[in-house]
Amino acid sequence: MTTQPQQPQPSLTRRRLMMGLPLAGAAVLGVGFWKMLAGMQSGSFNPHDVNAPVLNRPVPDFTLPDQAPGQGFATQDLKALTKPVLVNFFASWCIPCLAEMPTLVALKDDLELWGIAYKDRPENAANFLKHSGNPFTRLGSDRDGRVGIEWGISGVPETFLIGPGGVIRWHTATPLDVETIRQTLVPLLAKLKTP
Repeated sequence: MTTQPQQPQPSLTRRRLMMGLPLAGAAVLGVGFWKMLAGMQSGSFNPHDVNAPVLNRPVPDFTLPDQAPGQGFATQDLKALTKPVLVNFFASWCIPCLAEMPTLVALKDDLELWGIAYKDRPENAANFLKHSGNPFTRLGSDRDGRVGIEWGISGVPETFLIGPGGVIRWHTATPLDVETIRQTLVPLLAKLKTP
């Protein structure tokens, strides 16, 4: 009768290490989560605040084809600006974009808005604007999302304030609302208009 060779048993130290790794990982995640919650409570952490490394830099190089019912635009168009313009990335499939549209429509009389239909079919974006209102003076289509990557967006809606000369002065990754316009955008526009 032949005996099968026995598999070597893991050492006691290795077994403890294997059991302790998940516990250590859970502890690290727990500490990180606790710090995040403490930061939210104190106001030093905003989950909607996206680090935008493009601030105070010129707009990236891009060219957008027309998105009906508007005319596309490119880097040169934004660099030729002499007054601030708000550039808004949106999509017909985006629920927050639909919620943001009444605010943008109300804002269009006070500030020029240019739109970028992000990863959207042209016909869907056109129908979206037809039904929700079109606040945009210029309108381009970023069907494959490459321009969004150049701008550093993480989703839609995202909005950029472009100052004279095509410099990005402000960015938000949340839907615009009246409070944001009043507390953040209006003071920033006043600073850009003063020499």
